[in-house]
Amino acid sequence: METVGAAEAAPRPGLRERKKQRTRDALLRAALELFTTRGYEQTTVDDIAEAVDVSQRTFFRYFPGKEEAAFAVQDMVEEQFLESLRARPPHEAPLEALRRAVLDNWDRIGEAIMSLVPLELHLRMFRAIESTPALLAAHLRRSVETEEQLARLLAAREGLDVDTDPRPRLLAAAFGGVMRVTGRQWSTSEDLSLEGIRALTAAYLDQMGPALTGNWRATGPSGSGG
Repeated sequence: METVGAAEAAPRPGLRERKKQRTRDALLRAALELFTTRGYEQTTVDDIAEAVDVSQRTFFRYFPGKEEAAFAVQDMVEEQFLESLRARPPHEAPLEALRRAVLDNWDRIGEAIMSLVPLELHLRMFRAIESTPALLAAHLRRSVETEEQLARLLAAREGLDVDTDPRPRLLAAAFGGVMRVTGRQWSTSEDLSLEGIRALTAAYLDQMGPALTGNWRATGPSGSGG
């Protein structure tokens, strides 16, 4: 017997919408290829448009500027993560919900990335962001904005007022810090793979609780070693 979900499957986009999506995808892929081979600062909007044989005006129909193209895939990944967090069971503690939202949906996020660009290109762009001052500055600014969204989502999930209870923002900042450290460590490693960054992410998230609550003094309370 056919389920309601199958019977009410979303209609396929029309020809015009598919053509627009193909153009956007081509512009995105060309932008990331140029950013990772020629360099972000050395690439112009005209270069990207020319690579796809469209006008500069067409580029601006899909992206406000180079920065938005550089972060388009990452923006999608972050939105997927926020959606995953919204769907976590309400009984999970906040930190566990964050961890599971990242790790349990890793394959789905990977598939979403590959629907836009080759995974290898996305991973190369990730490294380019870490090594390009202008992109790293934009990444940090965007991370602060994402952490605020995350804090508000956590507060709503736990029935808290984000403006009077500091815990959602503190946890969001700590979680964001772990993810940035993970990305930085991975970007300098030899393992340029989705499996590599997943393993590193899991390991760092597992250390988050002990790192925040454990005793950091390896030589004893006095710090003298005696």
